[in-house]
Amino acid sequence: MSQAEIFQALHPDPNKNGTRVTKATYEAYRTALLQVIPAREAGIAFADLSQAVRPHLAQELLNTTSPTWWVTTVKLDLEARGLIERIPGTGKQRVRRCSESSPKS
Repeated sequence: MSQAEIFQALHPDPNKNGTRVTKATYEAYRTALLQVIPAREAGIAFADLSQAVRPHLAQELLNTTSPTWWVTTVKLDLEARGLIERIPGTGKQRVRRCSESSPKS
């Protein structure tokens, strides 16, 4: 069995550590999330993300991972990197893409 490459996901709260995850799975969920999270003002509800990414992921990946856990972990990483942001004042959490000119890394 080959050892999968590990990636350190970030957390937007500097007092919390990110999670170590497999890079290939992280990349698949990252790509899917960036496809479904709009840049427009209303964004998308966090509660809708797990369902929204499903059409963008391989069935094998959906069968062998927990989409809700991965969506949460990768969403937090994308927030920490400045690629997406939570929309303030919307009650239940909503997210949108940030302008592409200002990612943190």
